Formats: sequence, C-alpha cells, structure tokens
Amino acid sequence: MDASTSLSIDTIDADIERRLVRKIDLYVYPILFVIYMLSFLDRINISNGRIQGLADDIDLSGNRFNIALFIYFVPYVLLEVPSNMIIQKVRPSLYLSGLMFSWGITNMCMGFVRSYEGLVALRFLLGATEAGVLPGIIYLTSMYYKRHEFQIRMSFLFCSTLAGGAFGGLLAYAIADLSQLKGYLAWRWIFIIEGATTSFVAIISAFLIVDWPEQCRFLSPEEKVILKRRLADDGAGFARMDTLDRYAYKLIFSDWKIWLGSIVYMGIGTTGYATTFFMPTILNEFGWKAEEAQVRTIPIYAVSAVGMLLVAYLSDRLRHRYGFILLGCLIATVGYGMLLNQAMLSQDAKFAAIFLVSLGGYMCTPIALAWLSNNVSGHWKRAISSGVQVMIGNFAGIIGANIFVPDEAPTYATGYGTSLAMLWLGGLAATAMFIGLWLENRKRAAGKRDYRLALPDDVVKNMGDDHPSFRFTL
Repeated sequence: MDASTSLSIDTIDADIERRLVRKIDLYVYPILFVIYMLSFLDRINISNGRIQGLADDIDLSGNRFNIALFIYFVPYVLLEVPSNMIIQKVRPSLYLSGLMFSWGITNMCMGFVRSYEGLVALRFLLGATEAGVLPGIIYLTSMYYKRHEFQIRMSFLFCSTLAGGAFGGLLAYAIADLSQLKGYLAWRWIFIIEGATTSFVAIISAFLIVDWPEQCRFLSPEEKVILKRRLADDGAGFARMDTLDRYAYKLIFSDWKIWLGSIVYMGIGTTGYATTFFMPTILNEFGWKAEEAQVRTIPIYAVSAVGMLLVAYLSDRLRHRYGFILLGCLIATVGYGMLLNQAMLSQDAKFAAIFLVSLGGYMCTPIALAWLSNNVSGHWKRAISSGVQVMIGNFAGIIGANIFVPDEAPTYATGYGTSLAMLWLGGLAATAMFIGLWLENRKRAAGKRDYRLALPDDVVKNMGDDHPSFRFTL
C-alpha cells in the first residue's frame, strides 16, 4: 500500500480506504461481539434460572427477585464514567479482558450460592465488574470509524445481546436435563457453565482485543496514517479535545447533547431491559411450560436482530438517526397497546405483541448510542460522554427491574404501562435533540459560531465539537 501517494492528493483512494475499513472490521469487532454477548448473557441468566428452580431454592418470593435485579445496577451506574477515564490511560486489551475474567468468576460463584443475601452480594459485584464494558467498547470503537460508518457496527454489536438472549434460552433448555448432576440443580449449572466460559474467553481475549489506533499492532505505519487522515476528513482533525483542562470540563458538562442523549437512551432502554429480564417469566405466564418458554425466546431475539441490522444499514446510508428512533417507538407502542389489553387476545396474539415490543425497542437502542457518539468529538469528550450516557441510560435497568410486580401477574399492567411511558420519554427527548441539532447546524452554516475562532489558539484546538466547522448528524 503506497500511503504517501494516497495522502498527496485531496482524497484517499477508495479501494485503499475500503480495504482498510474491512481490515479494521475483522480485527476490531468479532472479539468485542463475543465479549458483549457474554456480558449480556451473564447479566440476564438470573431470569433463566428463576424459572428453572432458583426462585424456590433461594426463596425469591415477593419483590426479592426484583431487588436481586436492581442491585446489579447500583455499581454499574456509578462506575461507568470513572471506568472510561481509566481506559483512556491504559491498554484496552488488558483492561477489558481483566474486567471480563472478574465477572466470569463472579458469575460462576452464583452457581454455588446458598442464601438470598449471598445472591444479592454477588449481583452487586457482577455490576461493578461489568460497568466498564459497554462505555469502553463504544469509546474504543468510535476512534476507528467515521461517524456514518458507526451505526451499522453498533447494531452489529447489539446483535450480540440478542444472540446472548437466544443462546441463554437455548442453554437453559439444554441444562434442564442436568438437574441433580453432581448434586446441583439445573439453575446452578446455568451460572457455573456460563461463568466458566466467560473466564476462559477472557484469557484469550487479552490477545485479541485491539488497543488505541496509535498503539495497535494490526495496522502498518502507512495504514495508521491513512486512518488518521480519513478521520480528520470526517471532522476529527479540527474538532479535537486531547487535553482535559478546566475549559474542557466546562464544555463537556454544559453540553446539552450529552444530557438529552442520555435521556433518550434511558427512555428507550427501559423496554429492552424489562423485556429481557422478564421475557421467560412472561411467556411462562402466557401458558407455556418453563422449558418451552425458554425456547420461545429464541425467535423473538432473531427477528429483533434482523430488524436492528436492517434499520442500522438504512440509517447509515441516509446519514439520519432521529426518524428511525421514532419508527422503533411506534412499533413497540403497538405491542404495548396489545399487551395492555391482553384479556381479549389469544395466546398467539400475545406472543406476537412481545415480538413487536422487542423489535421496536432493540431497533432504536443502538441508534441512541451511535447518535450521541456521532455528535461529540475529541478523545476526552468521547470518553466522558459515552460514560455519562451509559451511566444515566442504565437507570433503565433499575426501572425495568422493579416495574413487573409479581402480584399483577399475568397482566403486569404497571410493567407494560411504565415501559410505554419511558419509551415516549425517550421519543420526546429525541425530538428535542433533533430540533436542537438542526438549529445549531443552521447557526454554524450562517457563521453565527465563527466568533469562537477568535479565542486563544490552545482553546480553539481543544474545543471538540464546539468548533464552528463541526456539523451534527440529525
């Protein structure tokens, strides 16, 4: 590859650029897909274990199951921003694999727990060790791609959660036959097998996770130059934030985009969390036995994955995010409407409603993450903004864990109604964000932000997306 020739002209050779992006895809995403799939699987396997005997063995009566779900998110929310500030300073390959090994061991220990208090303590520790995974992955991958290449890849990453959900249901079905093997009930084997698998993969992943572009070993020096150039052409060249000083802190924490984007993610994320946590239980309440309910989660996740990837492709091609978030909200709303009136529905119709809720929620969740990432620029701003968004967004997990009240089974009016309300909180926040970005783009096009160029040179070179030349994705 003759990088010097390619960089001597105004545009990078399209074939060279295409080969570079393909190479980055092959090195960056496969292992991250597996990592996030196992993270999600280890987070939700308590839902599979619940209907395989965990609830009776550990006594999860009343709201005890909800508390076990909720406690995970306390450290998960608190540690996400600090985690991204740490990963900015270290090698992601070692940091992410270390977290993964820790939560794998923690998850495996849940298979040996003998008391409710022990289960809650381990769920808390699981949240602490998984906290840095998603914001770290978002931050790391955003440093390799142009803004309008990011959505399809974020959706590919989120397909890992659907694969994890489907695989978890299939594994729980298979493990049902292991009851009393070595004296352990089936639900214990769910945690033991999945936790051991995670820890084993963590050791391998230390050699497969890529580091920052300037540190990575899979790109040649010429390819690193081309990568830097193509990202500069996408706005990263002038919209930098490499120094975390007082002015940078002010720009970051006064940025309305970060807070609105976090509300968008929290609102629509409630649907994903609530559906995932309680899907096996809901299907069980529809009349299917535990093993059949586990298997019936698989086609729901499969349809959601196909829809998510299709929407991601269109969103990147059209370079537009907002409309697809609204589309997902509308699809999920139809499903919620059916479930809130399920007394008049057949078993198959209620099953179809779960398809719509899952499809709509999962369609727009990765868009919310990619949309904010598209509209912030600079190393430090991306690190902190992705941490803040995932931190606030994961209040959705706390909400989702507590709204399906056992006494309301099988209709779960509070659960479905609250999820619907949160969904449209996210939809309204997305609308406000769209209008704000559209107005800001108009002001910049009219030169109404050019006064910032008169600020001291060190400030201009460290203002990130506040640079007047930066344009926002709608």
